[in-house]
Amino acid sequence: MDATNIKALCFDTGGTILDWHTGMRTALAAVGARHGIERDWASLANEFRRRSLKLIVNHGQDAPATMTFDDAHREALDQVLADNGLDVVTTDERRLLWWDTIHSLQCWPDFPDALARLRTKFMCVSFTLLSFRIVMDTSRKNGVCWDAVISCEAIGKYKVLPEAYQTCAKFLQLDPSECCMVACHNFDLNAAKACGYRTAFVRRPDEWGAEGPPDPEPDPRHDIAVASFPELVEKLGA
Repeated sequence: MDATNIKALCFDTGGTILDWHTGMRTALAAVGARHGIERDWASLANEFRRRSLKLIVNHGQDAPATMTFDDAHREALDQVLADNGLDVVTTDERRLLWWDTIHSLQCWPDFPDALARLRTKFMCVSFTLLSFRIVMDTSRKNGVCWDAVISCEAIGKYKVLPEAYQTCAKFLQLDPSECCMVACHNFDLNAAKACGYRTAFVRRPDEWGAEGPPDPEPDPRHDIAVASFPELVEKLGA
C-alpha cells in the first residue's frame, strides 16, 4: 500500500490491542474458584464478549446513545451469570469482573514497541467502541501513549454506523482517505472502507482463545493484511 497520503492510523482497541479473552477467562475462573464452581470459563468469557458487542455495536442508530461500553459490560455480565446459574456471584465480584478486570487488561505484547515506531510517522489514535475510561486505564497500565483517544462515547453514534467514522475523521481534521483503520475485525474495517478510509487487517488468532476468531482471514479488499504489528510497521515504512 502507498502510505504517502495517510496521516492517521485509527486503531480498534478492544480486541486488536487488548487481550480481553485471557483477562476475562482468568477473572471468571478465580471468582468461580471462590465459590467452588466449575464451568467452561473460556466459553463464558466469549459469550460475555458476544453479548456486550451486541449491546453496543450500532448503538445510537435509532435514538441518541444512552450507554457506554462499561454499561454494556455490566448488563452482558448479569445476563451471562443469570443464564448459567451463577447468581451466587456477589455485587462486589461482578464489579471486579466488568470494571476492574476490563480496565486492567493486558495489551498484546507485539503492540507497544510497534506503536512507538508508528507514531514517528503517523498520528496514532485509539478509535474505539470502548469507553474513555477503559482506554485511559488500560493505556496507563500498559505504558501505551496515544496521540488521541476517540471513543464512540463522545460521538453518540457507535461503530459500525457511518457517522462514527465520519466524525472521527472530522475530529482529526482529515479527509477519510487520509485515515487508515487498523483492526483484526472485517466488520469494522469494511465499515471504515465504505466511509472512505484505507484499511489494515492485523491478525489476532488468539483473540477468542482456543475457539478462534470469528473472521480469521482478511477481506481481500483491505489495503494491507499482516500477521503482526511489527509487520505493519515494516509495511508502512515506519
